[in-house]
Amino acid sequence: MQRKILFLDSAHPLLGEGLEQMGFSCDYAYDWNEDRIRDNLGAYTGVIIRSKLKFTKELIDKGPHLKFIARVGSGMENIDTHYAQSKGIDCLHAPEGNRIAVGEHTLGMLLCLFNSICRADREVRSGKWLREQNRGTEISGKTIGIIGFGNTGSAFAGCLSGFDCDILAYDKFKKGFGTDRIRETDLDFLFNNAHVISIHLPLTAETGYFVNDLFLSRFKKPIVLINTSRGPIVQTEDLVKNMKTGKVTGACLDVLEYESVSFENLDNSQLPEAFQYLIKSDRVVLSPHIAGWTEESKIKMAQVLLGKIQRSTS
Repeated sequence: MQRKILFLDSAHPLLGEGLEQMGFSCDYAYDWNEDRIRDNLGAYTGVIIRSKLKFTKELIDKGPHLKFIARVGSGMENIDTHYAQSKGIDCLHAPEGNRIAVGEHTLGMLLCLFNSICRADREVRSGKWLREQNRGTEISGKTIGIIGFGNTGSAFAGCLSGFDCDILAYDKFKKGFGTDRIRETDLDFLFNNAHVISIHLPLTAETGYFVNDLFLSRFKKPIVLINTSRGPIVQTEDLVKNMKTGKVTGACLDVLEYESVSFENLDNSQLPEAFQYLIKSDRVVLSPHIAGWTEESKIKMAQVLLGKIQRSTS
């Protein structure tokens, strides 16, 4: 059987070029609907996806010759990884490729919030020159808590290394990663000491609505919340509730629980009241799930996946 790979979403061209050099034949089917995918999946050795399609048990069963499913990104929540692996299918992703992009974006959002950059930009463009009203806050002297110390959490910590701040990190599944600059700690210590909390968790059954009213109520000090991981990890209504009481003084959100599967069909008018609050607040910085999207990360994710596919199929 010819080794064929089905691209269901875009990637940097070097991924397809590299796979063809490895002897694969690549078909690019960005416009195929799910029925057409089901009808043709049996002809392919591997699949390249991003986020617009869920690889369920039923869909996986339509690909009896699949050796791998590769996602151009970090999260794997749109793939039934346990079932795929039980069928001998490798599930590959590229969190190493966009870790720096996410770390830098996270820092950029925090700086925008602390220094009112988005609001000040709008004001200057509209002819307003307001200095005292836009007096900022420094990262220096703050305690920054990071929850999840994998690729992106550790990259954000690296971005903070040039600031005179205390960095705390908690990871349920990792130990021994503390350094002279990063204090490895537990959640209780974060609750008692953090001024800023940045979420760097995968979306799983355990992490859905991880940040809720109970979680936020446990912080001793008012906090800023940053989420550049997955939207459904934060319960938006509870976040807004705590912003109204002053428990949360600001939020930086690159992701929202209201995102569609494709992340591209956001209709403000159809979204809940909590989202309406966020878009009207000067204490909130929003971006459209682009923390990991840089020119460099597009190349690096393709390179990472190419290496993983080569090892998986050799």
